[in-house]
Amino acid sequence: MRPFPVISSTLSAPHLTIFLRDRYKLSVNTSCKLLKTGINHSYLVSDGADKFVFRVYSLDWRSETEISEEIRLLNLLRDGGVSVSYPLKDAGDNYIQQIDAPEGMRLGVMFSFAEGEKLLNLSEEQHYKIGETMARIHSLTQGLQLQRVHYTPEVVLQRPFRYLNNFLPARSDEMAWMLSAQKYLLNEIAKADETQMRTGAVHLDIWFDNMNITKEGLVTIFDFDFCGNGWLAYDIAYNILQIHSTEKDVAERELKKRSFIEGYESVTPISAEEKRLLPILGVSLYFFYLGIQAQRFDNWSNVFFNETYLKRFIKMLVRTFFEENVSAELLAG
Repeated sequence: MRPFPVISSTLSAPHLTIFLRDRYKLSVNTSCKLLKTGINHSYLVSDGADKFVFRVYSLDWRSETEISEEIRLLNLLRDGGVSVSYPLKDAGDNYIQQIDAPEGMRLGVMFSFAEGEKLLNLSEEQHYKIGETMARIHSLTQGLQLQRVHYTPEVVLQRPFRYLNNFLPARSDEMAWMLSAQKYLLNEIAKADETQMRTGAVHLDIWFDNMNITKEGLVTIFDFDFCGNGWLAYDIAYNILQIHSTEKDVAERELKKRSFIEGYESVTPISAEEKRLLPILGVSLYFFYLGIQAQRFDNWSNVFFNETYLKRFIKMLVRTFFEENVSAELLAG
């Protein structure tokens, strides 16, 4: 009797250990344990004092070309002196592994371990360092084109509704507000002076969960899974969005935002047009990531994603940020 087909599996850590020992010629003392599941699965690989992270991509999430482009970007940043978690080749000089999982062929990559720890409550000095690190990334990625997604307004603000419509009732107040806000945001983005908007390769997911910071203050950025092409200001906007969601004291929040911007501009300036659009781009990324959560319901977000979650998220985060930072005018709903 054939095993019943599955849409997502979690690879056995002990068996993955054997696989990785062979491919990377690691010692017999190597161990492997699951760090977290998500759209992709991450495993901590330990070989004595050496540590690595092995990422297993979900089936049909990223193509081999897209992963190769992520690898190309990371190598460019590493060669440019930016502290990132970078890809490692196996004994056969390959970056990408193929794993015949129950649901189909999955792809995996071994990455260097990012020293330090994740910090939720960051100091002004740490925010300054994050801004400086992001700007160094952008100095290397400005003008760079990847064979990956282009983060156009259609991708960021319109495509999410293909998936959100399956979870949020069309006649709900929240959906009415989202559609009104979408119209406003699209109109504002269309008016942008594109000559003042830097473009290139973006990370699109720089926040506290995707960086480790050492006691000495070194910031290492990782998880470039959402890297693609777009306005560099999207990265700046997304990090500011995270400051708003984690720092509830208004005075502290403003100090930390200012410190982050100062750190960024110690490396390269942010144009006046980019600064004007930061709140608009931040709200837009809320739309984008809600769409991702809806899109990946089957293999990731189903443990928390439902109509109640969506309504609370829109009311407490998206709408609040919009009204405080973009427009105080009440829209439909």
